[in-house]
Amino acid sequence: MTIFLRYLPLLILALVWEIGARSGIVSTLALPPLSAVVAAWIDLVKDGELVANGAASLWRAGAGLMLAIVIGAALGIFMAWWRPVNVLIGPLVEMFYPMPKSALIPVTVLWLGFGNGSKILLIFLGCMLPVTIGAFNGARSSEQALVWSARSMGANRLRMLWDVVVPSALPELLNGVRTALALSFILLVSSELIAAQHGLGYLIGFLGASGSYDAMFAVVLTVALLGFFADRIYLLLARRMLRWQA
Repeated sequence: MTIFLRYLPLLILALVWEIGARSGIVSTLALPPLSAVVAAWIDLVKDGELVANGAASLWRAGAGLMLAIVIGAALGIFMAWWRPVNVLIGPLVEMFYPMPKSALIPVTVLWLGFGNGSKILLIFLGCMLPVTIGAFNGARSSEQALVWSARSMGANRLRMLWDVVVPSALPELLNGVRTALALSFILLVSSELIAAQHGLGYLIGFLGASGSYDAMFAVVLTVALLGFFADRIYLLLARRMLRWQA
């Protein structure tokens, strides 16, 4: 019952969408009926367009995000643990964090062209910053009592980093990764809309330009659902990783 009440607003939105489009309150050119969108989605799946372009997009998003998590987490923890690294890297992170990441699309295309490389690089650069900041804030707030205890027991610097600082940084780091996960979908679709020859973003632009608005909305909803399920799965994994804190 709780789950039903939680997602009841989505059901209401779907009904309003269908009724509004069918009754003529909203032009079908601006908003096709949800039933037509679902039918177009089925057709896209049957002819393989949605699956092929979706696989290309998920590969780009996954590769860029994984690079961002690995490098961003290491960078953030090292910034908190070694002052020279923070002095060197900190100003760059502060300068680039508020910058709209989509502004890097022309740069990455110029460097790596219209293939997978430019999309992966864009997602990596955009997603690395929230991961870095999350890891930095988490590692910096490590309990000093635990650090001193490990040091008094003879643990070397690397052992303290792995056994004390990394677990302490994990909650903030996971929050940063969740932000990066959402950002990866935004950057993915933005880059594919502008500079791609396949992918979900490219498919949205192509279908919109050809006037297939029901199919276009079907792809847009697909991106939204992929992002939603990715976030739900991530939250389940994050809770398991933090179970030791309970």
